[in-house]
Amino acid sequence: MNKLKRIFLIFLSFCLLATSFNCAAAAENPEKDDTGVAGPTLDCRSALLMEAESGTVLYESNADEALPPASVTKVMTLLLVMEAIDDGRLSLSDTVTASANACSMGGTQIYLEEGEAMSVEDLLKSVVIASANDAAVALAEHVAGSEEAFVALMNKKAKSLGMTGTNFENTNGLDDTAVNHVTTARDIAIMSRELIKHKKITEYSSIWMDTIRNGEFGLTNTNRLIRFYKGANGLKTGSTAKAKFCITATATREGMTLICVIMAAPTRDIRNACATALLDFGFANYRLYKSEGGEVEPIGVKGGEKRVCRASYPSFSAVLPKGEASRVTKELECEESLFAPLKQGETIGRVIYRVGDKVIGESAVSCTEDIPEIGFWELFRRMIAKFSLCG
Repeated sequence: MNKLKRIFLIFLSFCLLATSFNCAAAAENPEKDDTGVAGPTLDCRSALLMEAESGTVLYESNADEALPPASVTKVMTLLLVMEAIDDGRLSLSDTVTASANACSMGGTQIYLEEGEAMSVEDLLKSVVIASANDAAVALAEHVAGSEEAFVALMNKKAKSLGMTGTNFENTNGLDDTAVNHVTTARDIAIMSRELIKHKKITEYSSIWMDTIRNGEFGLTNTNRLIRFYKGANGLKTGSTAKAKFCITATATREGMTLICVIMAAPTRDIRNACATALLDFGFANYRLYKSEGGEVEPIGVKGGEKRVCRASYPSFSAVLPKGEASRVTKELECEESLFAPLKQGETIGRVIYRVGDKVIGESAVSCTEDIPEIGFWELFRRMIAKFSLCG
């Protein structure tokens, strides 16, 4: 028996080592991306890493292949629900009554019963944290009147965001009967970036465990990175037989938020290992440079009702290879004098940001006020005032 036990333990150790190797392999065998920074080789069909503030893509692999996304679909469902809240068409305290259709959903669910009433907030948490299919459909029907109408809004929104490889057929990603329910890693990053602009979402998606129904029903986050990856704060997982294992994961460190998309990984553990490796790659090699906007020194105006123009420029951000963020310089280019008329918002110069000789971006310098041309009576008044001073 002891011999058999030793053999079993050796076999178990080998299995664990093999699993560790598969997970670690995602971070090895580096490839070069367009910037020359070495990126990981990942055991998945498609992947993309984006910096959230600037939208800069830091890594991509087969990012434009249209693939089934499983429950990552719910990123768009959540985005439209949050927009309805912003527009005042919906509030977190509103009550939603579950339909027979919503209750008929399979897969992950909170087991809504037909006619059951639940707040928008509890349904939202159920979708974000536990990926509940029935809750997603209930919210969609409440917003648009039917799931079909809501799906039409999903596709319209996808088009407006430039998601060219996406076609939605439902609100939750169940694909047993789906014909062409697909999206791409790039499109997922685009809609994820849009969704996390709504801070309530990352408030929910960073929760590990919660409850609904007055504490009677538990919710556990399907995104294990929330618990085990430093800085992880979202966003959505998904898996079906067609889609395999997918995730759009967000994490924030030192003021930089990354969006990592993994599609069609063979197992959940490999998916999570790929996401971890890709996020590690981003945080290890890049930093976010941010410059606050501000006003420039007033610029003289000729022929205007005002003698000087006040102007300002907006904040600027760029994601840069590690080490370059500390070497950014900015240069102001404006005319020494301006000519009226001038309109508020009119561009009168620019701020150029450089690392060495390389321009990394620029911001427009704009007038903050209207300055009409000087009229006869204002010119006459100035002349009288000038002569009075001379006297």
